[in-house]
Amino acid sequence: MLIPLYVLTVNAFKGQQDILADPFGLGGLTLEPLARALTNPQFNVVKGYAVTLLFVVAVNVLSVVLAAPAAYVIARSPKRRFRVLMLFFLAGTFIPGQVLVIPVVYVLKTLGLMGTIRGFVLFETVLTLPFSIFLYAGYIATIPAVLDQAAAVDGASRLRTFWQIVFPLMRPAVATMVILNTFSVWNDFVNPQIILGPGSGLYTVTTGVYAAVSQYSTDYTVVFPTLLLAIAPLLVFFVFMQRHIISGLTAGATKG
Repeated sequence: MLIPLYVLTVNAFKGQQDILADPFGLGGLTLEPLARALTNPQFNVVKGYAVTLLFVVAVNVLSVVLAAPAAYVIARSPKRRFRVLMLFFLAGTFIPGQVLVIPVVYVLKTLGLMGTIRGFVLFETVLTLPFSIFLYAGYIATIPAVLDQAAAVDGASRLRTFWQIVFPLMRPAVATMVILNTFSVWNDFVNPQIILGPGSGLYTVTTGVYAAVSQYSTDYTVVFPTLLLAIAPLLVFFVFMQRHIISGLTAGATKG
């Protein structure tokens, strides 16, 4: 994994002849290819970042609002039907999102959401729910139920108990899912390419890179800098947030 990343980074700062002559070398480094990539008319980097970030924020907010309360009900209820519901959601983790694209296209067309931001955000949100509910429910099970009982004695409703008492305690699990969902939405190519489509005029980072690179696949002074610009924010984000992924995944591993 490190070798391709090294090749990508080094060659993003080299000319065509230097790349062909010595793709692993450090000679001929210059900022000119990266500067041209930033002004490439085929891919507006700033707009691509803005559109993708909009999708990331929208999907994360909707995912938390929908998955967290559902997980709370499942985790706190002893009834069998809620365990069956948990298995139903868990089964969704085994279905590749790409398998659902074509059926979803027909649904979105029927609802008039095909090629729209709303349709894409809803579909991406649905893809995050199975694992989010699974992780949240496991974490909530580690939170003592006596907190809920004490809140009920004080007159708090279940909804208020969840959002004001339980949800603040779920920060490690929520942070983990926000990070994982961010990676998923940022790196997704198939779904925005099909659901949004070139006709919408909206390009995420991945679809924008495809539009910019596909015409110049043999011009490495376009390919490498553009790819580096696409992954750079995600790499920085991962470096600063990776500890939250580990702590969130292990925090709900034991109960007691």
